[in-house]
Amino acid sequence: MSVELVEVVRSGFRECVHRGSLIVLDPQGEVVVSLGEVHTPIYPRSSNKPLQAVAMLRSGFVPRSSAELAIATASHEGETEHVGLVEKLLTAHGFGEQDLQCPEDLPGNELARAEVLAAGRAPRAAYMNCSGKHAAMLAVCAARGWDTDTYLDPNHPLQESVVATIADLTGDIEDADLGIDGCGLPIVPVPLINLARAYARLATAESGTPERAVADAIREHPFLISGTGKDDLSLMRAVPGLLCKAGADGVHAGALPDGTSFAFKIDDGHERARLPLSSALLHRLGVGDAEVLATLASQPVSGGGVRVGTVRAVPGVF
Repeated sequence: MSVELVEVVRSGFRECVHRGSLIVLDPQGEVVVSLGEVHTPIYPRSSNKPLQAVAMLRSGFVPRSSAELAIATASHEGETEHVGLVEKLLTAHGFGEQDLQCPEDLPGNELARAEVLAAGRAPRAAYMNCSGKHAAMLAVCAARGWDTDTYLDPNHPLQESVVATIADLTGDIEDADLGIDGCGLPIVPVPLINLARAYARLATAESGTPERAVADAIREHPFLISGTGKDDLSLMRAVPGLLCKAGADGVHAGALPDGTSFAFKIDDGHERARLPLSSALLHRLGVGDAEVLATLASQPVSGGGVRVGTVRAVPGVF
């Protein structure tokens, strides 16, 4: 059964609570904290992207820079730098935006979205947060001579490689039917404990391996994999060496350079629970900038235009 992880306190009154499950592993992979259903498969959503990127490198993706590899793992905000990298990646491999099979969207970043709307421009596939991953998948298909019209199909050789790679990185997971993620690609159900182990494997991988390349690209370019004001950017700036990636519907996973790792899922999927919970956890582990993490761990609740409360990890939860 899931447990209370995050609470919303308004004017001293506990207004809401977010339940979920959470796992923390030490550098040897032993359990430090286990709360809730950590052995029950969940959809990691975009927390799967670093694992999918490893599969793409194993399958023949040759990024021209660490930035290009980072955008392949991104849940980006559709800001100018994000979209420009996606466009260059497509062009380099002979594709155009029309070849992307992710849905058209507006930028996630508020300012970028306002600029698009003010200019009277329409939603685009390149604005969609998963467009970098889709562009990289097209690049893999071009390199291997695989069909590009069916790269979303679970039976496509690239998607079969993704499933095999995720099984390898996460360990012994049960066979389960694939789901369909928000961008249209197949998604593999993974228990939280296995997801944490996979992140530890990436964070501690030897130099020169696909795993290490993905981890290094994300750590080098936290803005590219997220965007202005996003949780992953804030956390990786506060904790040097941290590798982390958010997933939709309240998922987060990460690992430190020594292999300490974590993963959690918020039952109701509310995004506001992620940053205070991850910040409080990292603060408890004694890593990074303690002052910054303490601030991030207490997100404001407003009333009448002023702060009247906080969103925070439930005191004493871990």
